[in-house]
Amino acid sequence: MINSSVLSQIKTIVDNGKFLTSQEDKISYSYDGTPLLEFFPDAIVKPTTTEQLSRLFKLANKERFNIVPRGSGTGLSGGSIPVENCIVVDMSGWNKILEIDQENLTAWVEPGVITEQLHKEVEKLGLFYPPDPGSMSICTIGGNVAENSGGLRGLKYGVTKNYIMGLEVVLPSGEIIQCGGKTMKDVAGYNLKDLFIGSEGTLGIFTKILLKLIPKPQTSKTMLAFFNSPIDAGKTVSAIIANKIIPATVEFLDNVTIRSVEEYAKIGLPTDIASLLLLEVDGHPNVVEDEAAKVVECCKANNSIEVRTAKTQEEALKLKAARRAALSALARAKPTTILEDITVPRSEIAVMLQKIDAISKKYNILIGTFGHAGDGNLHPTCLTDERNKEEISRVEKAYAEIFEEAVKLGGTITGEHGTGLAKRKFLHLVTGQTSIDVMRSIKKAIDPNGILNPGKVFTIS
Repeated sequence: MINSSVLSQIKTIVDNGKFLTSQEDKISYSYDGTPLLEFFPDAIVKPTTTEQLSRLFKLANKERFNIVPRGSGTGLSGGSIPVENCIVVDMSGWNKILEIDQENLTAWVEPGVITEQLHKEVEKLGLFYPPDPGSMSICTIGGNVAENSGGLRGLKYGVTKNYIMGLEVVLPSGEIIQCGGKTMKDVAGYNLKDLFIGSEGTLGIFTKILLKLIPKPQTSKTMLAFFNSPIDAGKTVSAIIANKIIPATVEFLDNVTIRSVEEYAKIGLPTDIASLLLLEVDGHPNVVEDEAAKVVECCKANNSIEVRTAKTQEEALKLKAARRAALSALARAKPTTILEDITVPRSEIAVMLQKIDAISKKYNILIGTFGHAGDGNLHPTCLTDERNKEEISRVEKAYAEIFEEAVKLGGTITGEHGTGLAKRKFLHLVTGQTSIDVMRSIKKAIDPNGILNPGKVFTIS
């Protein structure tokens, strides 16, 4: 634990009311969106200036306590779980949109800006920020950058890293750097910006983020395709891409998820089908009509039993909102919901779906699978009860096999949730030990005392 003298020094750095040590506060900050993981911090600090954050780092190096950064706490890999001898630095109050530059199509924001709020503000100006994580109504831009978050529109538009042009970062030493900027080309020195993106809060804390914006698509068309086999749905995804069509959205839901979503949202989904695809194309009206027709052809050619097209924008938004509610809907079934995250090449989606089904049957556990099928990112979600230790043991073995099978297919153990605490023991399956050693070397160079979010992604030694 951090001793009382050091805690007093920490308290003097931040404004009154920004230093929390009550038991209730410690409980609130002891967990994030990841099940089965929790740990109490020694204190919670809410700095209001970059200078305060810098002073906290300098004190941490001097007194050897740890700092764990946190946004909204929606992470799903244990990235913001407190560790021993630590304070949590809550950045959610840094929530200002500092500038929207319509001439350069950029926006400077603070890390605590809620992703959906940014969407609304830029869309008022006819602009578009594509990354749309499932938790976009509550997650922060800073957390999105730290995890390199994806979303429903990832197939066509890419993920968070594709829209980051610059960062202001406080390093573990307390020094402050800015990397990147509004220029469209810049090869001066190493690309430090991309080093920090996806580093899961282990290399620095963001204080300003420069985002790339694009023109808002003119129109869109949203469809639902129903299948009697998840394999046919998987083959449809491959067929759409093979036909050189890049929809904005291609989302997959299996029967377990469909039934949960329909019970939760009541939008008229058939509950006796094996799977469905939520598809959306966007862009110029003529292109949208042409691509939508081709998508329907691909669905029918791969045994879709029905394709429905949203008749209004309101109906389309309702369908997408229902998909975003998949996790919440599944979570109502059992006391514990373990949402996982694997990615395979798009051509292997059908095979991976078969393997998930076989593994769930092998270990006699209930898994609902949904995800961003268009970019090969699936979320096999186990509905269980953490009080049943024997079942949890089976769940852990099942996920270990799922990760191994994903890697065998040329995939990875995480596409958008991060490694964090939850998956660090599986990282070597994807990267190999030499790559982990290189990561450790980078961490050591930037954070020699290992004070910032230690133990996340990999152990320091």
